Amino acid sequence: MSTPGGAALHKDQLKAKYIGTGSADMSKYEWCTNMHRDTLASHVGHYDQMSYYAVAQNESMGRTKREFLEKILQPCGRPPVGEKEAMQEKLANS
Repeated sequence: MSTPGGAALHKDQLKAKYIGTGSADMSKYEWCTNMHRDTLASHVGHYDQMSYYAVAQNESMGRTKREFLEKILQPCGRPPVGEKEAMQEKLANS
């Protein structure tokens, strides 16, 4: 028989082990970045997928792999500016 709260404990252990599983206070940008990084890492790790993308883009495997690895750094562009940073930037520019 399972213990009460066992599922919640298991969920907490998974969240501690895997970064991209998210939390209630995770922003949309963080979630999107984790999903894109996970997808790009999967593509880079599977030879057949990389071969497909290289042929589709008419590029070499090495160049396609390098482009994917560069995209992993900031897959969703620059992070959004928070309210405090926006106010500090406005004050600094005026």
